[in-house]
Amino acid sequence: MKKSLGARTLVCPTPVWVIGSYDKDSKPNVMTAAWVGICCSKPPSVAISLRKATYTYGNIMERKAFTVNIPSEKYVREADYFGITSGKDVDKFSATGLTPVKSELVDAPYVQEFPVVLECKVTHTIEIGLHTQFIGEILDVKVDEVMLEEKGLPDIEKIKPFLFSPEIRTYHKVGEYLGQAFSIGRKI
Repeated sequence: MKKSLGARTLVCPTPVWVIGSYDKDSKPNVMTAAWVGICCSKPPSVAISLRKATYTYGNIMERKAFTVNIPSEKYVREADYFGITSGKDVDKFSATGLTPVKSELVDAPYVQEFPVVLECKVTHTIEIGLHTQFIGEILDVKVDEVMLEEKGLPDIEKIKPFLFSPEIRTYHKVGEYLGQAFSIGRKI
């Protein structure tokens, strides 16, 4: 029997994403966000939902661009720090020793040390309630070459992204390989 927990943000797990933006003075900033996901395949687009109170919200409103960075598990401390510290108060790149890189296609920075980055231009802004959702068209995906598998696509086992459980606020590693998608179901 299932127990009702009520209306909550209990989608478990969510990937850990780091959003890059520039402030009005062109200072690079990053924040960790859980409310992110692919929302369209053509044009390729991602949705991020941020509270207006965040520093990144104002940056994206002004610059109309952001990056989505996927950290590997070895950067769990830095990603956590990005989510508990405001760019209004501290230079997060200096504090962590990570390297900001200016995106080639959009007016936003990305994190050099993180293996995957999506460069996005804002196409839509939707007021939802406490959060504002920014839809960003993905203009490019950059992946460290050593993180690619033999077909030239990102290898999740090399990237080692990690997950966040929002309600209990814990991080977790990605699990083991289960089977080939769009194939294993054919055996039922």
